[in-house]
Amino acid sequence: MNKTNILIIEDTKSESDLLKEILIANDYNIVGIATNYTEALTLFYQHKVDLIIIDVFLNGQPEGITFAETITITPNIAKPFVFLTSSKDRQIFERAKLTKPFSFLLKPFNELEVLYAIEMAVEKFYDQTNVYLSEDEDTVIGNTHLFIKKKNALKKVAIEDIIYIEVEERYCNIITLNEKYLVALSLTKITEFLDANTFSKTHRNYIVNTNKITEIILSENLIMLEGNHKVTLSDKYKDFIHKFKILK
Repeated sequence: MNKTNILIIEDTKSESDLLKEILIANDYNIVGIATNYTEALTLFYQHKVDLIIIDVFLNGQPEGITFAETITITPNIAKPFVFLTSSKDRQIFERAKLTKPFSFLLKPFNELEVLYAIEMAVEKFYDQTNVYLSEDEDTVIGNTHLFIKKKNALKKVAIEDIIYIEVEERYCNIITLNEKYLVALSLTKITEFLDANTFSKTHRNYIVNTNKITEIILSENLIMLEGNHKVTLSDKYKDFIHKFKILK
């Protein structure tokens, strides 16, 4: 599991320090703090960034908007971002709005505003049809990652790191090597978003990542997985074994 990576673009040290304090306290990872457009682009391309918090004005110029325009118009690099500003200039607001930020926070900001803005940005970026809510946790499904709400933070889980998924009443447990997540998703719904070439159903209550299989014990109807995990293999789903090249 990885923490959600956030890039801060803010030239006022007291405000970047406050953002850093809020994000670290809520278990987010800060990949860097940029104070101008050039630094921002360098950090953006150097790191795996999940979300950006951008001050509209950097050193008195609307360089934050310029940065947002750059990543918005460049194919295949777009990431969700949130604007910060103390400006009341309507023209600046209209220009910023054209970049389609996922939230717009006025300074001075507070902790809850920042945390809510991050959640909304991630949810909207990955399309509302892929957002699932429960009382305790939210799950946002992207092409390569899940973002799962735990406490006040969104934890990033690489889909390739999932070992298996099991049903628990009307919830599902998502099992990785070091973590277990309970999400309000049915097994059927999860299946819609997984690569059928990699994830296979082995029982009505289990889906396994076939890349994590270490042994198949047909005589005991068991599948052994990385991390000493094991799941049931029922007769109904034994056909999935045909995906593998078996040497006799």
